[in-house]
Amino acid sequence: MAVVLLVEDEMFIRQAAEWALEDLGHTPLVAEDLSGALLHLSATQHIDALFVDIRLNKLALGGYDVANQAIGIRPNLRVLYTSGSTLTDDMTDMFVAGGQFIQKPYSPAQLEFAVRKLLH
Repeated sequence: MAVVLLVEDEMFIRQAAEWALEDLGHTPLVAEDLSGALLHLSATQHIDALFVDIRLNKLALGGYDVANQAIGIRPNLRVLYTSGSTLTDDMTDMFVAGGQFIQKPYSPAQLEFAVRKLLH
C-alpha cells in the first residue's frame, strides 16, 4: 500500500482522512500546514502521494503552494487535491502535472478509488 502525506488544516477532517487511509491499508503522514508538510518532505522516508486540501487557511494559494513546493522537493510525487468547493477549470489549471481531485465530502471507498487511480 502507499505512504500518503495528508495536509489538511481542519482537525476533524484531517483525523477522519487519516483513519480512512489507515483502514484502507495506507500509511498516512499527517500535517496541518505547509511547514508540517515540509518536515515530512525533507525527511528521507519514501512518500508515494500528497493528499492536500486546496483551501488551506494560512496560505494565499493554499494546497497549490504545498503541492508546488512538494514537487520541487520530490518531483515524482503524485498529488491528490480535495476541496468542499465545486471543481472549476480555474482550479484545475493550477494543479501540478498529473494532479487529480476528489470532492469533499468523500467516503472511504471514494478515497480508496482516488488513491488507487492516482498511483496507477
